[in-house]
Amino acid sequence: MKPFNVFPYDSNIHFMRLRWVSLAIAALIMFVALGAMGVKGFNLALDFTGGVGIELRFPKAPDVDNIRTRLDRAGYGDAQVQTFGTGTDLLVRLQDKPRESVAVAATQTSSIAQDVRRIVSTPDNPAEVRSSAQISAQVGKELALNGVYALIFVVVGFLMYISFRFEWKFAVAAIITTLHDVVVVAGWFALTGHEFDLTVLAGVLSVMGYSINDTIVVFDRVRENFRSMRADPAEVLNRSINQTLSRTVITSFVAFLTVLALYIYGGGSLRGMAESQMIGIIIGTLSSIFVACPLLLWLGVSKQDLLPKARDEAALARRP
Repeated sequence: MKPFNVFPYDSNIHFMRLRWVSLAIAALIMFVALGAMGVKGFNLALDFTGGVGIELRFPKAPDVDNIRTRLDRAGYGDAQVQTFGTGTDLLVRLQDKPRESVAVAATQTSSIAQDVRRIVSTPDNPAEVRSSAQISAQVGKELALNGVYALIFVVVGFLMYISFRFEWKFAVAAIITTLHDVVVVAGWFALTGHEFDLTVLAGVLSVMGYSINDTIVVFDRVRENFRSMRADPAEVLNRSINQTLSRTVITSFVAFLTVLALYIYGGGSLRGMAESQMIGIIIGTLSSIFVACPLLLWLGVSKQDLLPKARDEAALARRP
């Protein structure tokens, strides 16, 4: 496995010397993300705001970019256009047409569907409306609430698992690190104004998996080194990060390449999810190195935290 080691196993990069700098930078980024979410908010997609969904079928594969341009010129600037099924099927999701001249017609889903069909049709490739339906904003609110419930469920599950496998200080450090990653990814979408839909929400939730996986690997090595090394906690944490550095970087790089391919070739419907996962992999990798262990040291972790009380007492009794 030596050819695959990006960093030597016995490298000695002093990450703990930078712990206050890394924690300060991480806190600054998180506060910027929180500020962006509070001030700018999210550019919510129709999954959350409600609107009209229209399925169209063409004799030939349509030009999606050209259709987006036509809808934008016609007043449907927030239209979401994507292919599905075969290359000739198209899904258009949009809010009610804002122009006053069609305000009455916009209240009727069928009227909006026919209006869209007329806009996107060409003489050599006319569109046919396969179905149309109203997307309720109430459904979007319920989906967003379910996303919050999923986030709480995952956080509580992580706390229970890490507390059982390690110790409560490890659990607190891991959860803070994971929430930091989720907040930064969500803040990225608020700051850039990129559309936030259900696929992005799924991507943000999957970021928690990337983040906690890297953190658990480092913490597992920390536990082993605490039991085998006679050194102060800062040295043990520093050695653990260095020993897992190649594994962390290589695993994250391979995962990033996979998601990058999804971003490039997955189409517009998956681009938001892939973008959130790419940002999450980068932030999760950095936080497992520069945030998790510094937090653990700040919480005062020691060798005694990883040994049962009875074992400690027995070890003390055997000492001369």
